[in-house]
Amino acid sequence: MVDAQTQGDVLNQALPYIQEFRGQTFVVKYGGSAMRDASLMEGVIRNVLLLQLVGIRAILVHGGGPEIDTWLGRLGIEKKTLNGLRVTDDDTMDVVEMALAGRANKALVAAVQKAGGQAIGLSGRDADLLEAERISDELGRVGDVVKVNAHVLTVATGAGFIPVVCSVATDFEKRALNVNADSAAAAIAAAVGASKLILLTDTNGVLADKHDANSTISQLGAAEAREMITSGKADRGMIPKLEGALHAIDHGVGSVHLINGGLPNALLVEVFTHSGVGTMIVGGR
Repeated sequence: MVDAQTQGDVLNQALPYIQEFRGQTFVVKYGGSAMRDASLMEGVIRNVLLLQLVGIRAILVHGGGPEIDTWLGRLGIEKKTLNGLRVTDDDTMDVVEMALAGRANKALVAAVQKAGGQAIGLSGRDADLLEAERISDELGRVGDVVKVNAHVLTVATGAGFIPVVCSVATDFEKRALNVNADSAAAAIAAAVGASKLILLTDTNGVLADKHDANSTISQLGAAEAREMITSGKADRGMIPKLEGALHAIDHGVGSVHLINGGLPNALLVEVFTHSGVGTMIVGGR
């Protein structure tokens, strides 16, 4: 058990970070095992709420692949993927929207409010928050975000609410599109001028050796991240996260953090301590 003096030292270490980040905006992308485990979900939500209570404007973005898969199975709809992305026909899109904008989104809103905060659940279709274009005919109703209505989010955070945004977008004909949650979070971070984008993953950040879970890279430059994608050092699941991180960095976000959402209080340790627990991606190098 950690003694009181150590706890005090940790809190004292957080002070300069709280002073630096007060009034800034953080976008947190939430998913993976931390979203499937009730106790981990509670911990992540408490971490996000603490960010807000020390003066940081927090925006929570989520996907929900396991929830979608569960409902596809119940409804007898076959899951299909192409190059790591979910092929989304009309029936699958209905399930995606139901699972994300309905069950997953409202569960997170309820968790924030149970912890004492105030949240607003949003789909990317609300107020055209996320506008997207289809990627290809082969993927169906899968899109890339091309426009973000940042005003909706800044109004909400300015009024003291935590926006909880699911990764369903609208196309130019106002039809729903399925978008990658990491990419959606990156687009939102860029649009609202966030100082940090934090991606919760199932790994300990970016690995120097994708086969070695203990080879976490503490800090990575944008050029190094690009090289990992082109050289194949990053595995398929990490590529969209790195691409989203690079989009955010290229559009003015100060830093992107990839951390293991399954570690207790990983978000607070990454943001408010000297050492951190994951990978921080910054411009340059």
